Amino acid sequence: MTSSVFSVVLPVVLALVMLGLGLSLSLADFARVATVPRAVVVTLLCQLVLLPAVCFGLVLLFGLGSDLAIGMMLLVAAPGGVTASVLTHLAGGDVAFSISVTAVNSVLAVVTLPLVTTFALAWFGAGGSVGLQWDKLLQVFAVVLVPVAIGMLLRRRFGEFADRMERPVRIASIVAVALAIVAAVLQQLDALLPSLAAVGLVCLLLSVLSLALGYGVPRLLRVTHRQAIASSMEIGVHNAVLAITVAVTVLENPAASIAPAVYGLLMFLPAGALAWSLSRRVERGTQPV
Repeated sequence: MTSSVFSVVLPVVLALVMLGLGLSLSLADFARVATVPRAVVVTLLCQLVLLPAVCFGLVLLFGLGSDLAIGMMLLVAAPGGVTASVLTHLAGGDVAFSISVTAVNSVLAVVTLPLVTTFALAWFGAGGSVGLQWDKLLQVFAVVLVPVAIGMLLRRRFGEFADRMERPVRIASIVAVALAIVAAVLQQLDALLPSLAAVGLVCLLLSVLSLALGYGVPRLLRVTHRQAIASSMEIGVHNAVLAITVAVTVLENPAASIAPAVYGLLMFLPAGALAWSLSRRVERGTQPV
């Protein structure tokens, strides 16, 4: 798959993913946020402040190159998406809360993703600015929010149709995401091999730390167990395709897609293990309140 074809296919895949998210959302999901302000604020602070700081520290600690570092920062600025809600369900978490936080996070990503990207470009020596380039900002807006809005409109106007399409679109999204991530890895395989061990270790550490922070910090601040599970999945599971798409089509830097592609493959190991462990506690009736 050439870079030019890849840059066309990626936005289509991302649009499908975001459309699937929109089909599962309603305005009530945004309104629900007001009923649990503490949990939402804590989760968003973990996502928008703690996680970028942890990622930045790991990147510096392991001395990743500029392209890999920028890719990692792109990744942590991407919201959780549908996969986070699925894992929340499997782990016995609060799925409604997960959907609400994902909805808010997806809207905020239009602003936070360019800001984090601009910081990464400046710090790691690539130069440039995404946040001040309105055409780039509009591209992020188009691939993040427009398909979500279309999906929500379909749900509002054609509820039965949206219900029928939600599962097929979700399955198609998962397959498309997997193929896109594998394609991104294969396309950059020659560049990936020399740094595979380092970036793989950073991705695994970030995944484990993200899941731990996403659960531990809310619990310390008296967020319920089920909402903390949702927070953990939202912070530990990312929309890697969004990060890859921004790297390839907005930054025009395919090498920056390596890190989010590797994370997109590896994140399911710790997240899946955590979901399985928590689901066993639900079966035994030993989960905390």
